[in-house]
Amino acid sequence: MTDVIEGTAATGFEEVGSAFADAFAGRPTMGAALSVRVDGRPVVQLWGGVKDERGGQAWTADTASVVFSCTKGVMSILVARLVQDGLLDYEAPVSRYWPEFAAAGKGDVTVADLLSHRAGLSALRERLTLDQALDWETVTGLLAGQEPLWAPGSGYAYHALTHGWLAGELVRRVTSTMPGAYLASVAGPWSDDLWIGLPADRADRVAHLQASESQREAGEQLEQAESPWTALAMTLGDAFPPELVTPEGGFNDPRVRAAQIPGAGGIATADALAALWSSTVVETDGVRVLDDDVLDAGLIPMSGGEPVFPTPGPWPRWARGFQLDSEARRYLGPSSLGHDGAGGQVAFADRDARVGFAFVTNWMEAGADERATNIVAALKRALAR
Repeated sequence: MTDVIEGTAATGFEEVGSAFADAFAGRPTMGAALSVRVDGRPVVQLWGGVKDERGGQAWTADTASVVFSCTKGVMSILVARLVQDGLLDYEAPVSRYWPEFAAAGKGDVTVADLLSHRAGLSALRERLTLDQALDWETVTGLLAGQEPLWAPGSGYAYHALTHGWLAGELVRRVTSTMPGAYLASVAGPWSDDLWIGLPADRADRVAHLQASESQREAGEQLEQAESPWTALAMTLGDAFPPELVTPEGGFNDPRVRAAQIPGAGGIATADALAALWSSTVVETDGVRVLDDDVLDAGLIPMSGGEPVFPTPGPWPRWARGFQLDSEARRYLGPSSLGHDGAGGQVAFADRDARVGFAFVTNWMEAGADERATNIVAALKRALAR
């Protein structure tokens, strides 16, 4: 494990700190951070390891990292806020807000379907280059015009990247701002540590991502998946590598980080991400982002079990964009809502425990990655005491 873990863990949460330290074992170039808030107050704020293995820079308190599909959770918070403010309706057709989306038989797809991976748009039929994928109008225009891959609402398949553009275009249509700007307005006190579309003057704060052997193997397996749509959901064709990062490419590419890719491209510090999640269930730093009524509506279970395109279980469960506790991703229990991300990222809130949590790392692993799982289990034991 790393020689130095910095930060603090409050009395009663020492086991959580130990689980965080244990996550570094056998990973000498890993960097990571952990933040836990209870009742809005920080009880664990820890970081350590290597921010950039190329020059040996250490991870510091203000190091941010790409959080991959944790960004979908952030987008689900933004959509829920718009529902709360009366600008969106989960039960309404997407075409009410985005008329072009009604093309090719999608006129009855609801906002709830869109958020819960049931819209039939998990991949694009057209293979994209990276330049095309970085152009908002290109991607959203293709999604609006595309015939679904299956009958919308009849089943689900994980919209690994397209989810972000779909939810993001809803945000843009009703706010007249891009998702990154709307996030900044909602995030308030944490807006300088949480981005969709990295500002150029913050680029030096972001950790360099490393794909472990298991992450590379997962990319190879993806290309051999039973359905070609499974791989296309992650790569869009030629836009992204199947392992998501290369030393200078994928989500290490400055152009990708600067673009708004709301399905996977969010960048955050652990504390900003934990604070945002905390604010969905309890006032945090003077902010309560969501109220209980909209949480009740947003947490109606929508998708789970075997997806349309066969993939090995266990399978996650989703409400209206929010990932729920399941065998595939253990949170604190049934009152938890969040979203994990490729490589080991995990962020969530818990209504009963009044918790906000975020673990972020630049050492990307796939498969049996127990780092965050063990930390969450330690937190559950600490809260039980």
